[in-house]
Amino acid sequence: MIIPIRCWSCGKPIGHLWDSYKEKVDKGESAKKALDDLHVERYCCRSTFLANIDLIDDASQFKKV
Repeated sequence: MIIPIRCWSCGKPIGHLWDSYKEKVDKGESAKKALDDLHVERYCCRSTFLANIDLIDDASQFKKV
C-alpha cells in the first residue's frame, strides 16, 4: 500500500524516491528510465517500485470514525 522506507532485501533507503518516481511515471516516462534517473540500480529495489500498488486512497475510505 505504502512504499517501504527501506528495501526489503538490501536495506537501502528508497522511500524518499517514491514521489519523484510517481511524478515521472505519471508524466508518461517509462518506469525503466525513471528508475535509472533516480539511480535505483539494484534489482531488489527496482522490484519494490514496480510491484507497489498505490491503494492508500482505497483503504482510507474504510477508516473508522
